[in-house]
Amino acid sequence: MSAFLGYWYLKLQALVLLVFGRRQAALVKFDQMRVLRPGERYALASRAHVLAQEGDKHGAIDALQQLTILHPDNAAAWFNLAYMLEDTGRHAEAEPAFRRALDVEPKMDRAWYGLALVLIRERRFDEAVQALKRNTELQPMSPFGWYQLARVHVDRQDPDEAVKVIRHLKRFEPKVAAQLERETGLSVAQSS
Repeated sequence: MSAFLGYWYLKLQALVLLVFGRRQAALVKFDQMRVLRPGERYALASRAHVLAQEGDKHGAIDALQQLTILHPDNAAAWFNLAYMLEDTGRHAEAEPAFRRALDVEPKMDRAWYGLALVLIRERRFDEAVQALKRNTELQPMSPFGWYQLARVHVDRQDPDEAVKVIRHLKRFEPKVAAQLERETGLSVAQSS
């Protein structure tokens, strides 16, 4: 069997194994695929995904680091690496990975959101506001960025800006707006 057909046969086997929930066996197939094509993106990305599903976050990070080295212009790989780093508390490493994802794909709204969360944890509120504003420009109907933006304004001791955000949220996410009112103690009258 040619290397080309062997690779595709292994890929098909891995997919079937995943369908039947046999993740560990699928990992073996991804490793065999990498022997045939060491720098191939799909096998590395799939391996990282399965490792994360299996709870091996450090193994997933290692696979994603390899992926970003081999494919430095892959925004999704940088985002996934940043997400896993942030999830394991490695915030100082997550920030540059989120920023690299945004260098490659400036309109990646979830990377703006992830970057903002890292900045919030570091209490870099002014930078977080900028990241959240970019996130909400790209995803104006998602309440997550708006929620965090209101919280950051409260943390910055800027309740007027928080009230503006809550008022905006009342138009399309009244439950989230009400939650923010409860959490912040800010009362926002419904505007017309």
